Amino acid sequence: MVHGFVKVAAAVPLLQVADCWYNMEQIEHLLRKATAQGAEIVVFPELSITGYSCMDLFVQDNLQQQAIAALLELARRTRSLDALYIVGLPLAIENKLMNTAAVLQKGKVLGFIPKTYMSNYKEYQERRWFSSANELQANTITIDNVEYPIGQNMLFGAGKAIVGIEICEDVWTPVPPSSLLAMQGANIIINLSASNELTGKNEYVKSLVCQQSARCIAGYIYSAAGYGESSTDLVFAGKGFIAENGVLLGETDRFQMREKLLVREIDVDNLQHDRLVTTSFVQDAARFLGDRKPTVIPINLSGFDGKTLEREIDPAPFVPSSDAVRDERCSEIFNIQVNALARRMAHTQLQSAVIGVSGGLDSTLALLVTAMTFDAMSIPRRQIIGVTMPGFGTTDRTRGNAIELIQSLGVSLKEISIIKACKQHFHDIGHDGYKHDTTYENVQARERTQILMDLANMHNGFVVGTGDLSELALGWATYNGDHMSMYAVNMGIPKTLVRYLVEWVALHRVDEKARATLLDILATPISPELIPADKNGDISQKTEELVGPYELHDFFLWHFMRYGASPTKLFYLAQKAFKKKYAKDVIKKWMAVFFRRFFAQQFKRNCLPDGPKVGSISLSPRCDFRMPSDATVDMWLKEIDKLA
Repeated sequence: MVHGFVKVAAAVPLLQVADCWYNMEQIEHLLRKATAQGAEIVVFPELSITGYSCMDLFVQDNLQQQAIAALLELARRTRSLDALYIVGLPLAIENKLMNTAAVLQKGKVLGFIPKTYMSNYKEYQERRWFSSANELQANTITIDNVEYPIGQNMLFGAGKAIVGIEICEDVWTPVPPSSLLAMQGANIIINLSASNELTGKNEYVKSLVCQQSARCIAGYIYSAAGYGESSTDLVFAGKGFIAENGVLLGETDRFQMREKLLVREIDVDNLQHDRLVTTSFVQDAARFLGDRKPTVIPINLSGFDGKTLEREIDPAPFVPSSDAVRDERCSEIFNIQVNALARRMAHTQLQSAVIGVSGGLDSTLALLVTAMTFDAMSIPRRQIIGVTMPGFGTTDRTRGNAIELIQSLGVSLKEISIIKACKQHFHDIGHDGYKHDTTYENVQARERTQILMDLANMHNGFVVGTGDLSELALGWATYNGDHMSMYAVNMGIPKTLVRYLVEWVALHRVDEKARATLLDILATPISPELIPADKNGDISQKTEELVGPYELHDFFLWHFMRYGASPTKLFYLAQKAFKKKYAKDVIKKWMAVFFRRFFAQQFKRNCLPDGPKVGSISLSPRCDFRMPSDATVDMWLKEIDKLA
């Protein structure tokens, strides 16, 4: 298991009803095909050795014995393969017939898991042949003088990866066996199925698999019977699904008269992290489990070397890749921001807002949100004061865009130059006003904040903050300067998503004049504009040249905060996500910057103003992230130093 990834497969072989030897050969063929692709766990359908639709042939002794013989031959033929694989067959024990899943690896049968819940309604009549696992008393079964474990309370473990098994109908019940197995530690759930096809049923089963993977915070591999099963009354299309914590990683096509193989990677590290964070996951587990104590059978999962990761690693995890989903997400985010700001305004009983508008992305988004909020509350936009405050580094382009945007939105414009006040302050504190150091920059940021706060007092309003989530992560704000406001509407939104939100408004919510201004703002380099422009009057201070590309920092932030990823795993994922854009040494350099700044700047986050949580990641010290300001980053930096 490399970086927590386990490569798994849902396999649907061709079969012939009641022909165990033909089916065994098809299973072997498909198993070898799966292992050639690096699969470490391969799941076959329910009763795949005999076929699901044998009906009364199940009680024939010859079929039962041939199924066992085919299983043992399959084990013998595959003893050179490393993959763990699971097949289905009927098994007679204690004068009962069980529908079982046989678990095999390296030529050995590791155990049998009987089905717990029998389908016995409408087109199903499983109780005619099979008994439930709940009726089983023995915990071993002897076959050809060899004793094997059997039972429903069995897990298969390899380090962090713990495999639990259920069969078809089990997942349709109110409390599926997989729920109990997950509480006992299983984080990869396997389902051998023979669900037939009906109109609309595929989407239902898909949602069932995804929902159960979410409830169990687990990977879920589902493989159902396919072509070759009897079509006397039912049709089996061979559907296969692989899901992880509510997200569908892949599915097979249906109604194809051939074998099917779906291979994906499940990230066990991410699952374990989410279980640790979701403390309700094991809450009251003892009440549900009672005296159940699982037998954990050791397995080996070492077939995946990490070099052939097929799983797509999204370089922009905060931004939906689908245009339709992204548009829907943008609309939802604006609604969250507008509702949050409206509630704060209603509570304070204020009818005015003050915003510093620089002509950059963040202040643009904050202004758009405030305008929408005033519309929703039926307050005239003229009661929003958009303040542009030219300083030493302000360019004609950004100043012009700020003024154009304020005017096109019908917001009150106020322009106050900070140059004279800053020069006076330089004189007062003994700064020469020419050295472009931190003091030179922060004096400007704090002067702007003072103006905004005092204007808010004058107009019985409050200051709407503009800083975003990415800036909070990096501490890219002046303490008690732009770091402070009376309500921070953007604090839950990363820089990579801010861009799409502004673009969405430009395309869907404003007139042509405002659209042109917004599109030019989108094309402007990101900058605090605290250092004088170059000789051509263009921006000389570009944020991403100083602290690194925001797309990299947002990527680091997502995986570090969402899944607790270590620098080693972050480095691995970033190489996969940005392999055509950034070299290894560039990724390593900016990762070190990210961690160094993230730890060093926690003191700013510990005194943040209120602001709405928008997505699954928040740095609010009240809501999501609590960290001491003096925590050391040394362990993370040492791990980065070792990366090659």
